[in-house]
Amino acid sequence: MSLLSFTDVEIWYKRRGEQPHRAVAGISLTVEPGELVTIVGESGSGKSTLIRSAIGLLPATCRISGQIRLASADVAGWSHNRFARYRGSYVGYIPQDPGVSLNPVKPIGRQIEDALRNRLRGRRFLPFGNGAHNQRIRSEAFRFLELAGLAAPEEIYAKYPHELSGGMKQRVLIAIALSGEPKLLLADEPTSALDVTVQKQILDHLDFLRAELGIGILLVTHDLGVALDRADRIVVMRDGSTVEEGTGGEILRDARHDYTRRLLDAAPGLHTGRLTPRPIDLDTARLARAATGEHVRGTAEYAIEVTDISKAFTTHRGGVERSVRAADKVSFRVASGTTHALVGESGAGKSTIARIVGGLAAADSGQVRLLGQTEQWSRKRLSRSLQFVYQNPYSSLNPRFDVADLVTEPIRVHRKDIGRRERREIALELLDGVRLPRQHAERKAGELSGGQAQRVAIARALSLEPEIVILDEAVSALDVSVQAEILQLLADLQAAYSLTYLFITHDLGVVKLFADTVSVLRGGQVVESGTAEQVLGDPRVDYTRRLIESVPGSHLTV
Repeated sequence: MSLLSFTDVEIWYKRRGEQPHRAVAGISLTVEPGELVTIVGESGSGKSTLIRSAIGLLPATCRISGQIRLASADVAGWSHNRFARYRGSYVGYIPQDPGVSLNPVKPIGRQIEDALRNRLRGRRFLPFGNGAHNQRIRSEAFRFLELAGLAAPEEIYAKYPHELSGGMKQRVLIAIALSGEPKLLLADEPTSALDVTVQKQILDHLDFLRAELGIGILLVTHDLGVALDRADRIVVMRDGSTVEEGTGGEILRDARHDYTRRLLDAAPGLHTGRLTPRPIDLDTARLARAATGEHVRGTAEYAIEVTDISKAFTTHRGGVERSVRAADKVSFRVASGTTHALVGESGAGKSTIARIVGGLAAADSGQVRLLGQTEQWSRKRLSRSLQFVYQNPYSSLNPRFDVADLVTEPIRVHRKDIGRRERREIALELLDGVRLPRQHAERKAGELSGGQAQRVAIARALSLEPEIVILDEAVSALDVSVQAEILQLLADLQAAYSLTYLFITHDLGVVKLFADTVSVLRGGQVVESGTAEQVLGDPRVDYTRRLIESVPGSHLTV
């Protein structure tokens, strides 16, 4: 008997004052014991809606038709209370973002114990509050932390979520999902926000659990490389419908649908070679004069030169002062008009170094030269020559401004002689440059998709015609197809504007498409540096080889 089956399932959302929206359109699929099935598709394809329908996590306004069976029970349309006896004990759920899913004011142990107590009610356990019972609950919590792959569970038990890395927090969510000893796990993008090495560890552990315990897993992901690496079967969804289904080999060798082929083309781990810039139809000379007046672009051979910079932070815990080195004698150079990638896992020091280069933090020692100059840069001058694009565009875009005002905000701050009407014209030119339709100029950031919002952030960064742009994980939170579009756009803009990029990332699959040179960081130190072709084609250190091997689909070719 299948652990989970969907038969002709349709799901409609109804919002007040709007026509019903169909999010899932006639989906049928099954999950068998010990099987890993992946659902692949872009944001908005209906993936998360489908799996949440199997555990009663959809809004009450949703209407469901068709059959959703957990074992022999048809749960379509069940109430929240009826689902309670299946959640945890039969099906476990691993959400995407542990930062949102874990309670920040409760220790990890309390959160696992709460899950255990909720799921053990009604079984033959001693009454709540009994000392022996509490000790048994604690022992069970330790066991599930270990089962989720966490060493030293006694230490993890006492910590709060903010004291754990992203991978450790994700493992805690796995421990909570496993605490009811379910037969089925539903995992909704459980690794999309993690470093590729941590992602590999988590996925390896899920493989171990299904092999060891016979658990069936339904995994939602937007990364076809992950699916090809892991799945017994792949279901490709688009606009609520299944467009293709098959084994990884069938999908890779003989994808029938254009959408599946587009996802294959967008997966960075499946490709070799670099992006080829395309021409941009934009009057860059006019834009430069309007935006920056007398600003003259530099002619230095190297736009960025970092020499032996070091930075340490002091932390206090339990009355003990501890020094953590975020950067330790880091050196690299970035030739003007090229892209240099800083690569490494979380905590490697990438963002700290970027902030030092961008003037947002001071190094304890060492030197940074920008555009051939070492003298102290004023904030205004530095802003004209260097701009940032961050990972989450929504956090850096003022929700009260429309897109046109967001794009030209730097001009409004730095160029008092340019009026609102002229700024509006510049905004439209910039939207053309980042290939965003001009009608978006009147929208607010909250009305944009992730890819559209990132295009706005890029347009704003270009509004002062900088020579250097620091891209801090600027594509890591995007669907792979949107990520491919943004990377192509950045390559096009670099060719059009002669931009120099400092590209911060943990994903070597993206680096090989986009970067000219790369420095691999570990623990604040550069362990390997050179051209992207040299470092990725013939890595000298085991750490770099491990990063390369962790790229989803890296051993496959399209």
